[in-house]
This record gives sequence, structure tokens and C-alpha cells, in this order.
Amino acid sequence: MIMKNPPAKPSQLITKEFAKQLNVNYNNKRTASLTAKAAKKDDANAIWYSLEALESYIHYIKTHGAKDGYAVDGIRFYFGVYPDDEQHGEKAGLTTLFLVPTGKKIESSTAKIQSFALVQDSAPADIQSLEPMNYGNIGRPPSLIY
Repeated sequence: MIMKNPPAKPSQLITKEFAKQLNVNYNNKRTASLTAKAAKKDDANAIWYSLEALESYIHYIKTHGAKDGYAVDGIRFYFGVYPDDEQHGEKAGLTTLFLVPTGKKIESSTAKIQSFALVQDSAPADIQSLEPMNYGNIGRPPSLIY
């Protein structure tokens, strides 16, 4: 299938070399931090989500965000660490990445003349009424390095 008008490059693209440097920096910093705590297992250095899972989450947050009165405008990615307990099994104490939808509350105009919704001028905030997404597949060093 030939596309007549290919999509424009996203403005947030970085070079592969810079991506590699960011990954090396993260691995070095996280390893030093864990070594200081006498960690005995390798930590995650990458998280993978399928396109299907991401598309499903985007559909979920857009649909349910609108129902909750939000204009969903993005996803914030947070780093976290699983609790170091038996309940989390092999992930206990390891790094994770979870996704949280962001957006602005939509205010409905009470004026009958205006039939559109007004969006507040505040910065995008985490939408607390929607569940975050977690549980991607982790990559552990040294088996997965960018």
C-alpha cells in the first residue's frame, strides 16, 4: 500500500545515538543506586507495550474521560518501583513504568446561545477518575540494552 501523503515526523523524535546515551545513563545511574543498596537482582531497564494495548488504553481514556467531563490531551509516563514483598513475586523491588491520562475539565456553558463546551485554561493535569495503565513487559540488563 503506497501512501500519497505520509504523516509528518513528530517533533519529539531524537537520534538513535542520543537514545542509546539516555539508556546507558539510566542503566549506570540505576545500577549505582541499586549497588549501594546491595541489590541482588537486575532491574528493568525497558518496558514494552503492544500497539494493541496502547491503542486500547487510548480509546479507553478518550471515551471514559469524555464521560467524566474531560478533554483528554495526553498521557503522562511515571516511573515506579514495585513493593518489595511476596505478592509481587519476581517484580518485587523492580522498576516499572505506568501511564496516566492527562487533560482538562470541560465546563458546559449555561448560556443557551452557546452550544459548545468551554475548556478551562489550566495546564493538563492527571485525570484522577481514570485508572492508570501498568504491566508492560520488562527488559532486564544485560539482555536488553538499546
